[in-house]
Amino acid sequence: MASEGNFHMACDRLWRNAKLVTLAADDGGLGIIEAGAVASLKGQIVYAGPEKEMSASLSNGADVINCDGRLITPGLIDCHTHLVHAGNRAHEFELRLKGASYEEIARAGGGIASSVKALRAASEDALIKETLPRLDALMAEGVTTIEIKSGYGLDRENEIKSLRAARRLAQERNVTVRTTFLGAHALPPEAKGDKTAYIDTVINDMLPAIAAAGLADAVDGFCEGIAFSVDEMARVFDAARAHGLPVKLHADQLSNLHGAALAARYGALSADHVEYTDEAGAAAMAKAGTVAVILPGAFYFIRETQKPPIDLFRAHGVKMALATDCNPGTAPLTSLLLTMNMCATLFRMTVDECIAGVTREAARALGMLDQIGTLEVGKQCDLAIWDVERPAELVYRMGFNPLHARIWRGQ
Repeated sequence: MASEGNFHMACDRLWRNAKLVTLAADDGGLGIIEAGAVASLKGQIVYAGPEKEMSASLSNGADVINCDGRLITPGLIDCHTHLVHAGNRAHEFELRLKGASYEEIARAGGGIASSVKALRAASEDALIKETLPRLDALMAEGVTTIEIKSGYGLDRENEIKSLRAARRLAQERNVTVRTTFLGAHALPPEAKGDKTAYIDTVINDMLPAIAAAGLADAVDGFCEGIAFSVDEMARVFDAARAHGLPVKLHADQLSNLHGAALAARYGALSADHVEYTDEAGAAAMAKAGTVAVILPGAFYFIRETQKPPIDLFRAHGVKMALATDCNPGTAPLTSLLLTMNMCATLFRMTVDECIAGVTREAARALGMLDQIGTLEVGKQCDLAIWDVERPAELVYRMGFNPLHARIWRGQ
């Protein structure tokens, strides 16, 4: 399927002699074009299609790159991360190896609480310095857009510090950053177990300040027995709506509290984890257009046994994205390529589903499908160029990175 803007418009860069994975097929598949070309002007795609159908005048004066038959996909999108954090939780990893559960560690003051302590002690500059190597690892595999959540500050000052650090990463690197306010992640120690009072603080103190400063693109929460109830999250979502911010939810990860159905009720961009989501939740997500974000890193790392209901999502037409969930406690993962392999191996997702899940559907999960995620005219020219012959190679390998070049906004 070819797409071109003005045939008489010149471009400034042209990638030719390539196999394109456009993700723009009418059937929702990969949209492969065997002998294709992509042209950009000022960072936007002005042509993506068969090279033989491209106007010869389009490339006049352009920087032309011969891809020698390499594969071009949209730049990869990691749509769920906790990338900005301080320290690590390797000690808790050891405890889990000795038999402690995630819940037991959390209730004993470990888990998110230990990351809160570390983040509060770190300066904004220190957070950026510690986060950049994780970001670089993702970018080295072709990531051009990343979502970063707060949620380790759990008070106004430190949530703002986290979100500011996340925003500053986009000044340090050529990458698109979307930020999410995750104040309803866990109870801080000073809350002394009072969830109602803490949610009041999230709604009446943190969220207004963060919204006024323009630091968040969305609002998230952790709906779980060890975190917050459906009713508590509904209060947060009502407040987010009042500030004009879209919502998403950590839902049904450890039990079925019907978080996915709650997310759907609020028209959430995504419900994430969703291991315990039932058929009613899947049907509600499909009706609302809420994307299921599959996070195999956490499933693997905490040795979960309840797999996300991939067949239910397929049956109901729920779109599925994949993400690393990069975080210090349950998914210290900085590889979207390995994430794809894990989804295929552990959950039997197809090659097409995995590649769409880190491009088109990840863009959908961020509310950015009009800007990125497919190779189509008018979208940002974010590309990943691979030294592979077929798309399956991107999913099949483990610990091998075949990226040839990463292009962000045409450069």
